[in-house]
Amino acid sequence: MLTLKQINENKEDVIARLSIKNFEGKDLIEEVIHLDTQRKTIQRKLDSLLAEQKALSKEIGNLFKQGKTDEANEAKQKVSDLKEDSKELATEMDNTEKSISSILLKIPNLPHASVPKGKTADDNVEVKSGGTIPSLPEDAKPHWELAKNLNLIDFELGVKITGSGFPVYKGKGAKLQRALINFFLEENIAAGYSEMMPPLMVNEDSAYGTGQLPDKDGQMYHVQTDNFYLIPTAEVPLTNVFRGVILNASDFPVKLTGYTPCFRREAGSYGKDVRGLNRLHQFDKVEIVQIEHPSKSYDTLDEMVAHVEGILQKLELPYRILRLCGGDISFTSALTYDFEVFSTAQEKWLEVSSVSNFESFQANRLMLRYREEGEKRNQLAHTLNGSSLALPRILAALIENNQDETGIVIPKALQPFCGFDRI
Repeated sequence: MLTLKQINENKEDVIARLSIKNFEGKDLIEEVIHLDTQRKTIQRKLDSLLAEQKALSKEIGNLFKQGKTDEANEAKQKVSDLKEDSKELATEMDNTEKSISSILLKIPNLPHASVPKGKTADDNVEVKSGGTIPSLPEDAKPHWELAKNLNLIDFELGVKITGSGFPVYKGKGAKLQRALINFFLEENIAAGYSEMMPPLMVNEDSAYGTGQLPDKDGQMYHVQTDNFYLIPTAEVPLTNVFRGVILNASDFPVKLTGYTPCFRREAGSYGKDVRGLNRLHQFDKVEIVQIEHPSKSYDTLDEMVAHVEGILQKLELPYRILRLCGGDISFTSALTYDFEVFSTAQEKWLEVSSVSNFESFQANRLMLRYREEGEKRNQLAHTLNGSSLALPRILAALIENNQDETGIVIPKALQPFCGFDRI
């Protein structure tokens, strides 16, 4: 969430930068500024009334001591009237603050200066690529056929048990999935991340804290009786570990990783792009999260991008890194790099990771602050996160790109985790 200071001090810049995200924010920004001016006026009136109450309350005792009963009772009545006026102002203040908050929740994060203009994924900018796209046999098959023929994944059984988008992994398919999870976690731990196993459901405060609410309300599974939300990514519970926390500057960087199943409704998704593992309602993902000092967060973003790239290199997958344009970047992000791997059998790029810097946007919602040594004033921290990695499309590309005439070759880095070198 943007701060009032950001908006009040940089109104025109805020409006201009929001336009990079194709968000017309002029009316909302002006309304926030108007309401904030109104709030300050109410606060001054309220402070004045409270000061007058305090002064009169002290005077009443002296008046009674001096035998000035009538004047004392008159002062008591005035204090009573002032309390009523203060109560009305406090209610007005509360309503104004709620109106400000409801508007701020609708305004996305400001994009970093390096975010390119654009409206769709076609306008994203490729910044790097690596790996070699393999030459496959003429009868190469897409992953959903390979998975069926080799008895790795049963999509139809998932439909029977739950519905479309809930596959059942079987035999070596399940073991390969588990191997990937462990491989990703061990790579992250070796890079200094501490592992956590968080809950798979979060409360409303947590969903608001990281920006999933209200922006992604319709995309999350909601358990209405308990008002819990199934997590769309481990970013939500891992970042909320620090909701309401004040860190010391010496605590940075805070580095967490965690594996979780993730749940997304993916409303409106249909067609050939949702076949097999391309788009699921339940999928596994390993996440990395960092809490960082504002002066270092963009160096940290580069470090996280390099870390994810290193994992893809070890998996020997062809990949490319994209800087997302304003129209494709998320509501909460200031700068995002997407990783895509090439699915040779499908002849298409598949997104497998997003690595983002949210600057202070999430921290402001979370009240996640830090204090410099020797200073009393608290400041907002910066939050970052990345997929390291999302499994479905990694698995899809891995089995497609490594197929030969007799099966699937397992990348060397993964073999110690799964216990076999081919399927």
